[in-house]
Order: sequence, then C-alpha cells, then structure tokens
Amino acid sequence: MSAAELAPASAEQRLVDHLRQTGKLDAEGSARAWRVFEHTRVSLTKILLELGLVPERELVSAFANGLGIPVADAADYPLEPVLGDSVTSRFLMDTKAVLLSATDDTVTVAAHDPLDAFLVDAIALATNRSVIVKAAPMNDIEEALRRLYSGGEAEALAAAGNASGATEADVARLRESASEAPVIRFVNGLISRAVEAGASDIHIEPLERRLRIRTRIDGVLKEEEAAAFELAPAIVSRLKIMSGLNIAERRLPQDGAVKLAVRGKEIDLRIATAPVTYGEAVAVRILDKSSVALDFDALGFDAEMQARLAVLLKRPNGIFLVAGPTGSGKTTTLYAALQTLNTSERKILSVEDPVEYKIAGVNQVQVKPDIGLTFANVLRAFLRHDPNVILVGEIRDPETARIAVQAALTGHLVLSTVHTNSAAGALTRLLDMHVEDYLLTSTIAGILSQRLVRVLCSACKERTVLGAEWAAELAALGHGANAAVYRAKGCTACHGTGYKGRSVVSELLVPGEPIRRMVSERASASQIHAAAVAGGMESLRRAGLRKVLEGVTTAEEVARVAQEES
Repeated sequence: MSAAELAPASAEQRLVDHLRQTGKLDAEGSARAWRVFEHTRVSLTKILLELGLVPERELVSAFANGLGIPVADAADYPLEPVLGDSVTSRFLMDTKAVLLSATDDTVTVAAHDPLDAFLVDAIALATNRSVIVKAAPMNDIEEALRRLYSGGEAEALAAAGNASGATEADVARLRESASEAPVIRFVNGLISRAVEAGASDIHIEPLERRLRIRTRIDGVLKEEEAAAFELAPAIVSRLKIMSGLNIAERRLPQDGAVKLAVRGKEIDLRIATAPVTYGEAVAVRILDKSSVALDFDALGFDAEMQARLAVLLKRPNGIFLVAGPTGSGKTTTLYAALQTLNTSERKILSVEDPVEYKIAGVNQVQVKPDIGLTFANVLRAFLRHDPNVILVGEIRDPETARIAVQAALTGHLVLSTVHTNSAAGALTRLLDMHVEDYLLTSTIAGILSQRLVRVLCSACKERTVLGAEWAAELAALGHGANAAVYRAKGCTACHGTGYKGRSVVSELLVPGEPIRRMVSERASASQIHAAAVAGGMESLRRAGLRKVLEGVTTAEEVARVAQEES
C-alpha cells in the first residue's frame, strides 16, 4: 500500500485506535502521545517509541494489522543497493529506510516510520516513481544499511564530514592506510595472539608519545608489544571497518561488532571506541563461545553450593540476584542458571545489554535505549507473554527494580544482576532504588555475591605456608597456622604468571526472618552481612580461603578480590 493513500492524520488516528483496541496502549498513554504530537508535530511513531509507550515489535505489528501496511521480511532485502544513483546512502541512514526493489513505475521501501510523509515524497521526487512502503524494525533497517553501504561509506561519511571534522579525502586516506598489508597483518596477529592466550579484552590506547596495547588475561592486564605510534589511526580505522563503524567520526564514542574465525574457532568481537587526549582508544571484547562452559561445575561452584542454588532455582517465583563488581562473572553465572532451567516445560525470556551468548530455547532481547527499548519497557512487555522465567541483565534503575518485584509477586521467577560488593549490599541498593521493604523481603529468594580468582598453574605451583595474618581464619576452618598451601611461580605454560584460568568464590544469602526484620528496620549492609555470617552464611573471604587450602588459588588472590565487610 502506498503511504500516500493514507492521510497522515487519519493514519495516525487509526494506528492509535488499533493499539487501544488490541490492548497495547492504554487511555492515559494515548492521551499523552496525542498531547506531545499536537505540541511538537513530531512523528507519532517516534513519540510512541521514545516515550516507551509501545514496544517496537508491537508497533510494527500494528502497522500491518491496523493500517494494512505490509511488513518487510528477510527475503525482501536486496543483495545490492537499489537506485543508488538516485537516492544517497546518507539520506537512507538519516531517515532509517532501505530501498527494496524498483520497477519502471514504482519503488518499494522498507521504513522504520512508514507514516513519514517527507520520506515518501523525497523518494518519489528523487526516483520519479510512486512509492510503496513496508514497515520494518530498526534492527533490520540498520543491518541492511550496514551490509549494503559499508563498502562505499565514504560518500555518506563525507556528507557528514562537517560534523565529524573529516573530509572525503580524509576518509579515503584512512581507508587506504587501514587496508595496507602491514596494518591488516598487525591487527589480525594481535587478535589471534589474544584468542590463543585466552584473553577476554584487548585495549589499544594512544598515549603522548607511544601506542600502548594491553590484553586482559584471567582478569589482569598485561602489556603487549606495541606498534609504532604513527600507525594508531590506521589500526583504529582497520578495527572500525571490520565492525562496520564510521571511520570518519573521531569525536564521538562508537560501538560495533564482528564475527571472525580465529584458528578454527568462531569468535565474536565487541568493539568500542572513545575519543581521548591523544587520539582514539579502542576496547575489543573477545567472546569465545567454545571456551565458556555454562555450567556451575565448570565455573568452580562446589557441590554444596550447587545443591543450594538448585533449591532456589526450583522455586516457581521470587527474585534470584547475582551481585559483584564488573568482571566478576555475574552474567556467566546467570547463563549457567538458565541452562539448568531451560526445558521444554518452561518459557524463558531474557532482556540483556548486550546479548553475549545466544542460548537455544530462550527468547533473548537486546535493549536499545535510543528507540525506547529499555530494560523496564521490555520487562513490561514480557509480562504479557506469560513466561515462567525472566532474566534481566541488570537492575540499574528504580523502574526496572519495581517491575522485577511486580513480576516476582505475580508468579514469575526473576533472575538478575546488581552491582554491589556483597550480597547484603544488594538489599540496601534495592532499598535505595525505592523498592518498598515489605515487597523486597517477600520477593527476594536469594542473593549470590561472587568474585573470580585466578587458578594456580598446575605445571609450576610450589608449596608454601600462609602468613600469620591468616591464623585466626585458619583456626575457624580447623587448620593450624602452618597449613600447607601453594604459591604462584610462573612458567612457559602460564606465560610466566603462575596462573591459568579462573574459578569462582561466592557467598549465598537466603534471607530468613532476622534478615527480613533488619531490612525493614533499614539496617546497614555491614550489619546485615554480620548477621548473615552469624546465621551460617560463609563469606566470600572464607570461601576463598577454602580454595587456597584446596590448592586451587593463592591467599594473595583471595586478598585481592575479597575483603570482609566492616
């Protein structure tokens, strides 16, 4: 159907009416959208998405079912740009549209906003054809634009050059230098060595007089041999080209991704750039699916902790939280929990930022705040899909916290993470997010706080004894002051670090009546932690010390990652 056949006002009214009739939009939301529309005359589609009133997929469905506008599917997208001499890639990127096909008389376009009259009129004028519009989600549009125009992005980027400070000549030079054999070999070699060493990240940082490159292996940064400082722009541009980023934009942060085959393994790279004083810094996150075992045993949880977690995960409702700082393995633990729950009898939905590992049988959604697809909005939509289990990548704001609590109260098992240093701290963090104490105590099933410690290299670890500072804790575990343990030495097998791999240490807080009472009385995190330990919870530090006595890690590692609450 041509968008011109629908008068804008009537089309928008029919869209809202359809959303109301199908229960996707309530009266209050409808009135709010119309008020903004009347005041700004901004596209109603954009208003509905940016206010978070309707999820994008629901809106696309409404275009199809309420207005009779067809939805573009995967087979509709072309392999090569259509009418590239008439419509520029810059225009399509700005308007979020893709030309799908053309005849002598018509051109079919997939549009994120099929009610955009300017888009239709501009394409009709540029191509001298009538326009047939299909609706499409933003993800599909952006992926198609990236695929169709990434090779010839110079034109589009040069058009944006006034904003980024780059000219067409700048773009051409960057592309040429990034395509030179030495740069390609250096970047490929850097990625290959990092994957072989088991690194989780590569950090490329231009300093005042040199280019610093570091890899993060087992949670610790290690400096690598760097390239010449003059090659920094070419190296950054190479990584941008690989991940579909704008090589001309050097003043704003960007995020991209790419799949590679490295030494016979499929690797996902997440690439993030940021402007810094002496150029652009790049962080490359390496996701090696073949090296990640998503089960509790492989992560280092002992049999007793696995049994306690199994009891919590069998609950039909409630909230199970994993707490810890960035890089403590929280998301991997949640994925392991999902694997134990992932059966044909359960419907599981997850909302993440980003979706790091795809799990068969789980409906996973990537948040996109720029289009209104936030944690809270997806969670709200999820509740209409009758799930048994909901995974929320992170509870980071009061709205998400409240909806998670409501979901737990209405019969759902909710799994999520929160950035706190202890299990007790997660309770006070949720109180700070204005979750009512009586709701919190009635919904929290358990909180697991965890850290990752480096595992001693089996080829070179050496026996030693613990220092006097550990005497009291050793005594509490029934060991003398001279208990035999191991220290890190270093050899070629572990690249001289003394460690190879990581294992989890954790504490599990299951709130009983004393803890619930303390939460209601707004006790501090340290007071709640002390009460939990007195009630039988093994602290992170104590769990770490047990791993030291078992020869898994060192006391230095435990001291580095786990401190007792004071």
